[in-house]
Amino acid sequence: MMPNIFQIASNCVQEFRVGVDIGGTFTDIVFLGDDGQVLARKIASTPDDYSQAVLNGIKNGLQELGITAEMVSEVSHGFTVATNAIIEQKGAKTALITTEGFRDILEFRRNRIPRLYDLHYEKPPPLVKRQFRLEASERLNFQGEVLKPLDKAGVDRVVQYLLDNCVESVAVCLLHSYANPEHEQYIAKVLAEKAPGVNLTISSELLPEMKEYERTSTTVINCYVRPVVETYLTQLTDGLTEMGVQVPLTVMQSNGGLATADIAKQRPVYCIESGPAAGVVGAYHLGKRLSMPNLMTLDMGGTTAKASIIENGDVLQAPEYEVGGEISVGHRLLRGSGHILRVPAIDLAEVGAGGGSIAAVDRSGSLRVGPQSSGAFPGPACYRLGGQDATVTDANVLLGFLHQKHLLAGEFEIDADLARKAISDNVARHLEMSDVEAAYGIHTLVNSNMGRALRAVSSERGRDPRRFDLITFGGSGPVHAVGLAEMLDISRVVVPPFPGVFSSFGLLVADVEHHFVQTFFKTFAELDITELSALLNSLWEQGRTQLRAEGFDDSRHEILTQLDMKYEGQVSDLTVPYPGNEVNQQAVNAVIKAFDEEHERSFGYNSPDTGYQLVNVRVIARGLPETPRMPERLELPVSSNGSDAFQRDVYFGPNRGWANAPIIDRQSLSGEKTEGPLIVQEYDSTTVVPPGWNATTDQWSNIILQKE
Repeated sequence: MMPNIFQIASNCVQEFRVGVDIGGTFTDIVFLGDDGQVLARKIASTPDDYSQAVLNGIKNGLQELGITAEMVSEVSHGFTVATNAIIEQKGAKTALITTEGFRDILEFRRNRIPRLYDLHYEKPPPLVKRQFRLEASERLNFQGEVLKPLDKAGVDRVVQYLLDNCVESVAVCLLHSYANPEHEQYIAKVLAEKAPGVNLTISSELLPEMKEYERTSTTVINCYVRPVVETYLTQLTDGLTEMGVQVPLTVMQSNGGLATADIAKQRPVYCIESGPAAGVVGAYHLGKRLSMPNLMTLDMGGTTAKASIIENGDVLQAPEYEVGGEISVGHRLLRGSGHILRVPAIDLAEVGAGGGSIAAVDRSGSLRVGPQSSGAFPGPACYRLGGQDATVTDANVLLGFLHQKHLLAGEFEIDADLARKAISDNVARHLEMSDVEAAYGIHTLVNSNMGRALRAVSSERGRDPRRFDLITFGGSGPVHAVGLAEMLDISRVVVPPFPGVFSSFGLLVADVEHHFVQTFFKTFAELDITELSALLNSLWEQGRTQLRAEGFDDSRHEILTQLDMKYEGQVSDLTVPYPGNEVNQQAVNAVIKAFDEEHERSFGYNSPDTGYQLVNVRVIARGLPETPRMPERLELPVSSNGSDAFQRDVYFGPNRGWANAPIIDRQSLSGEKTEGPLIVQEYDSTTVVPPGWNATTDQWSNIILQKE
């Protein structure tokens, strides 16, 4: 058996794994040695060519550690290239071939908009212009039976039109092709023969699942971003090879599993939310180590904050999400501003709340924070890059939460006077309050916005937030964590080591994972166990075949099965686990019981007398490494608080007022509880411990904050 992608042969005594996560402002890079040594760095992203920041960061890391490229055993990556291509509408020139009469399905979308009473609301424009949405004369029914044969001469005319118009990518999505792919396969064959240079995706291979708009949107997005992702990953892998890093590049998928770069090039839709997913994966593995099965995660960066939950030791997944629209307000019912992606993803709620979120007073005299952001440039006013708007970071500097002269251990200088001026001019003067009162108002309001995201993944799903511990990361997350915990009545907060680059760390503990789905639309009354068994065994074998191709022995396979179900007559469905790998009536009964319990938990009732409808069958195939991916210990770097940063005045709100807070580093905390007020300052983030809370560290150097 050949070695798997985590077992590249090396003669080096010491090896390092590298995780890289690209953000809009910074690119985060983590080197993790097999002895627990860690080097974490944040460097400015290079939007013109994101691979340059990645390659420069890895090169600088090699030099700083004094190691050679041959000592790198793994490079895992999370990126935003595909997301940016959709938001900026800079993807490939794409065409859609669909069934006659269905060319406008991308326009019709769903009967849901994010702003119900906004008469001026406009839907996002389709990624395919109407002149390139072409029709094929054919028709199938939902069982895959041919109602109207495919017009092959018409297919030839369509292909010639695409060639004449120099189309780069073609999405083929015919009605009910999930039940019978023959017509799509014929069109693909003609395209391969007559237009071999065109990128092609057919829906029956990418997403053999019912729901026409969702399948069409997903297939189109795959085509739209595929050339962009292929170019980027090729540049990155070529650059790594030139550097001497001779290991396969793995990419984080939205579902939290790693895939090879080749799979990411073919199916980039699985990797669009790769960065946020990596942080949740890191929290999942950390929770297992800490015996904390119920966690809420908060990832607060420069532009957005993302929330998710881990319940009973399992990461909650969503079967779909939106991309390229407005930033969510954290409510799962207010959808429709983006393009639907019907692929498994870690269930996240996102709000426009980050360190760069802009604070302003609207025409009614009310304070607003976000979703607009100052971005990487000009950034917050205190960055001294020309920004004039007041931001959350400016407010936190003014309150004393952040160092008033520099960030990133002195590498990034800031100016507190510019922060004060921005808040005074844009907020305090209009609200007739002091600069500090305005700053605390900004801090409180952005906490309220993030609280909506945390509620969206907890109470709105029938989960009591008080049952969960809060784990927080991202550059700004530990600053705001305790305020959010108090808002939701959470009594324990965990801040992992290297919180500002924790998503990059999550890349290094993730497993290889592949997802497979097939529509199986049957009521349970008409369910044929033999037919279900044949389908499950086929999907299980697909998963094992993929893992074997990547070098994972059968003993290192983990195969999980899920069913999408609903009560008869319902529109939406829920995903529930299927127990074991035996297909029999006992397992089916267990699924029914699990569905009733999940429906009760999510919606407050169940209806077992209504009858059950099976919609889709899902299989997850994981390749497990020979040795644990999470190291037993981490070697923290020696840090310095700077010559003038051993204590400072910090404002904790009108009830607590100003307090002189000691400024310490993580290593200064011990197993003994240290009472707040306290500021824990480190290279990539700052943890705020207000009065009434205490802080300690555990054997893995996590900061544990608890309410007294």
